[in-house]
Amino acid sequence: MLCNTKQLLLAAQQEKTAVAAFNVYSLETVQAAVRVAEQEERPVIIALGERYFPTVDVEGFAALVQAIAAKANVPVALHLDHAYEKASIVRAIRSGFTSVMYDGSKYELAENIRRTKELVELAHMAGVSVEAEIGSVARGDFSDEEEGDGTLTDPASAQRFVAETGVDFLAASIGTVHGMYTGEPNINLELLGRIREAVSVPLVLHGGSGTPDDVLTEAIRAGICKVNVNTEVSMAAVAYLVEAAQQPAFHRAHLSTIMESMQQSMVPVMARFVRLLAHKR
Repeated sequence: MLCNTKQLLLAAQQEKTAVAAFNVYSLETVQAAVRVAEQEERPVIIALGERYFPTVDVEGFAALVQAIAAKANVPVALHLDHAYEKASIVRAIRSGFTSVMYDGSKYELAENIRRTKELVELAHMAGVSVEAEIGSVARGDFSDEEEGDGTLTDPASAQRFVAETGVDFLAASIGTVHGMYTGEPNINLELLGRIREAVSVPLVLHGGSGTPDDVLTEAIRAGICKVNVNTEVSMAAVAYLVEAAQQPAFHRAHLSTIMESMQQSMVPVMARFVRLLAHKR
């Protein structure tokens, strides 16, 4: 069933668990994510980044996810990830996304507040919840995200931002990266605790890939309710394709078989995250 993202995160906040938000870009990634959610009996967030708009038809993609979600026996939310343009957010709302993320982190605080507040008011009129970001997540290895400067979230700024914008959940920058870490992760859980004390809305962690399991567990205990995962899933699919291409019969394989096997290669990675975020062992 298709659900509002805010409802999923408020429930996770109550349970002290987190919901996995898998970045997707194809039918195979959507089906793998929903299949895992059903197997684990946990909700899931299907997230499409603005950066994929040139290659993914947004209206068609939304209809596809809505059809799959209608048959699912677990809650499924449809989320727009890292949108920088108002037009993208309007397009997602009209297509039936249940939440959108406006990323105004490149602006000074006052301007970020002004822009975010405008889009929160717009989205709320349509019953769509909104995520925003204070601070900036740096770009790691194997990532296709835009470069961030790694500025950590200031708790006082976060408090003002949430109060003035009415945003529904907040992405906190505490030292994780988009992609894989190139060195030892330096994640500030003490800062996360202070952000949690400053705001009451559900908190979001970008950069789940490569983050140590114990850190993710502690982050959830400290208030993280949504964890974005992209790169580890992408790497698993690409690794399958690289290995398959080295087989002598690969050039005679049918594309449908290759895509089916690629979908299967993503399932174990997604399942591990879903279990971890639900505190399942």
